[in-house]
This record gives sequence, structure tokens and C-alpha cells, in this order.
Amino acid sequence: LQEVENIAREKGCCKVTLEVLSGNQTAINSYQKFGFRQYELDPEKGQAQFWEKKLA
Repeated sequence: LQEVENIAREKGCCKVTLEVLSGNQTAINSYQKFGFRQYELDPEKGQAQFWEKKLA
């Protein structure tokens, strides 16, 4: 995660966001250890969608 943060800073990104299932406490603990904090989207702005592209 530290390397991801370093690359994001180098590219001028303003934040890193992560997605995790609510029951994955191991990942949540790791994210918290690295300084990530949970946030929620403003429901007034609509519902979030998840998109993916599988790489072969």
C-alpha cells in the first residue's frame, strides 16, 4: 500500500480509494494501519456503481 501511495503522489493524485467487503476485517485492519479512513458517499449525489474490466 505504501508503494501505491508513493506512485499516486508522483502522478499528482489527491487521494487513493479502496473497496472492501464489510466482513473482510483483515483487510480493514490493514487499511486502518496504513492511515485509511472509512467514508460514505453523499446519498444526495446518487448511488455508487462498481465497474470492472477483466484482464486476460
